[in-house]
Amino acid sequence: MFETRAVHAGRDDLAALGTHAVPIDLSTTYPLPDLPAAALALDAYAEGELPDGSPIYGRLTNPTVRRFETALAELEGCADAVAFATGMAAVTACLLAAAARGRRHVVAVRPLYGTTDHLLTSGLLGTEVTWVDPDGVAGALRPETGLVMVETPANPTLAELDLADLAAQAGDVPLLVDNTFATPVLQQPARSGARMVLHSATKFLGGHGDVMGGVVACDPETAAVLRQIRFATGALLHPLAGYLLLRGLATLPIRVAKASASASTLARRLAAHPAIERVHYPSIGGALVAFEPTGDPMALVGALRLITPAVSLGGTDTLIQHPASLTHRVIDDAARDEGAIGPKLLRLSVGLEHEDDLWHDLSTALEQASGRRGTSASGSVEATNGKAAPSMVTLRQGAHV
Repeated sequence: MFETRAVHAGRDDLAALGTHAVPIDLSTTYPLPDLPAAALALDAYAEGELPDGSPIYGRLTNPTVRRFETALAELEGCADAVAFATGMAAVTACLLAAAARGRRHVVAVRPLYGTTDHLLTSGLLGTEVTWVDPDGVAGALRPETGLVMVETPANPTLAELDLADLAAQAGDVPLLVDNTFATPVLQQPARSGARMVLHSATKFLGGHGDVMGGVVACDPETAAVLRQIRFATGALLHPLAGYLLLRGLATLPIRVAKASASASTLARRLAAHPAIERVHYPSIGGALVAFEPTGDPMALVGALRLITPAVSLGGTDTLIQHPASLTHRVIDDAARDEGAIGPKLLRLSVGLEHEDDLWHDLSTALEQASGRRGTSASGSVEATNGKAAPSMVTLRQGAHV
């Protein structure tokens, strides 16, 4: 079962090693008593392989990081995974891997995380991007297309995409899915045809707001190319971060389940409040809620006392942020409009607090910001599932769940 594997993945050999806790290997270099063998191993590392024997140097690989990679690959249903220092380092490696094959063109669907959008649009890595609607992927492919990039549920609107349809449209072009918001608890994109599954491990995988990292789960061939790039660019995840991320995986199913239950309740309560215009909540569930107040979103955020105004997400405490001002400020107005990232949109990352305490903070802030008293009724759910447009559960004030 998934919960069991989350606890044991990457740790299967601990009993044989005579230890219970995962060892942390902080070595930056390793003794090399057999220099000819080390030279051959270094050649293998440069080709993206993982030879037996000494890691040689801390930039090439690390035993603790490798445990996290093995565990995450297993939970995503992939054969391998490659971890990086941050989520954006992982995105960069994926783009460089496509460019190394002579395929610098990317087809992408908005919205994506703001810095990913910026990296693609800016051409900083020599790539070219074509932005399309979900049903326009196949028509935008070129001989030089190296990736199809999507995020579902999307940051920050929580729009959902039909991954099986996108994989079919992509054909032989690798489909890269940012699975940060859903985590492998709620969806495993590789089972729908994705070739690469990316996480900002900083978020739910770590789960406590105290570690940064990125990881790509994929097939062995893709992993070898990503390791080649990591070898050359030095973007390896720190071993202490690898330890913390592996520890985070053990509680991931429990944390996602608890936060998702609270988020669902808060989404319905928000939808029933007269000071809320619209609430977006994914049909697959999850800990993220996006909503638009009728009044000034900044005033609402400023009136909160328990919920912390901050970027990032997926931790034990609840965070709220204004995407147009923060995570998606780096992209232009037209890109925000295309991604439906409006000036009133707020993104709430629900943590592990009691949902009633969170609702008290939200409802009190809504009353202070708008001068209106909330209700306790349930909101409505309006689902859209056509493949031509992103799907999500949209809750509106006034009907029933």
